[in-house]
Amino acid sequence: MKLFFKILFSLILAVNTLLADEVKVFDFTETELTELKVRKVRGADNKTVYSIGTNENGNYLKSVANNAASGLGKEIKIDLNKTPFINITWKIEKDLSGIKENTKKGHDFAARVFVIKKTGATPLSNRAINYVFSSNNEIGLSWPSPYTKKSIDNVLASTKDSLNEWITVKANVKEDFKRFHDLDVNELDGLAIMSDTDNSKMNSVAYFQNIYFSAQ
Repeated sequence: MKLFFKILFSLILAVNTLLADEVKVFDFTETELTELKVRKVRGADNKTVYSIGTNENGNYLKSVANNAASGLGKEIKIDLNKTPFINITWKIEKDLSGIKENTKKGHDFAARVFVIKKTGATPLSNRAINYVFSSNNEIGLSWPSPYTKKSIDNVLASTKDSLNEWITVKANVKEDFKRFHDLDVNELDGLAIMSDTDNSKMNSVAYFQNIYFSAQ
């Protein structure tokens, strides 16, 4: 009996440690969707349409952008010393093939996730890394946004490799802030999801699921 309780205690401790080493960002419920901050890109004709769905792996967010650009933001503190890795499960059903994503005219992505660090008194002073699901570039490429050098586009997935299939990607956010911005960031201040096609005037369909931070 003592051995049984020792094993049970070890299992409980392991589960609690695992939970402590993971921080879930979004629940992707109808209630949450009404609570997230909607940010329409200035000058865009339309807002991206976001909706909730469910599959065998749980809830997901579907985004449809028809010459549109708006994002969903969430203020959340993430301790990058404990959980530096962002994990994203996503899928592109309809991509934006043929555009030049590192130019103002082609700076659109069917799926992207921003991680944000406040570095001043106004939003314009914030630093960001824009993890993108590219329609035209190879995984591993990166460049400053053509609109601001304070945001870096970093390709974590590409429809050249994965179109219309769920994939999961991971990145070390703490190391990326040091690499791209030369900043030692201990804590993030927020995240945002966006699908945008306002520059290319095209249409895209994408899905997001299970976005969380982990210790490794």
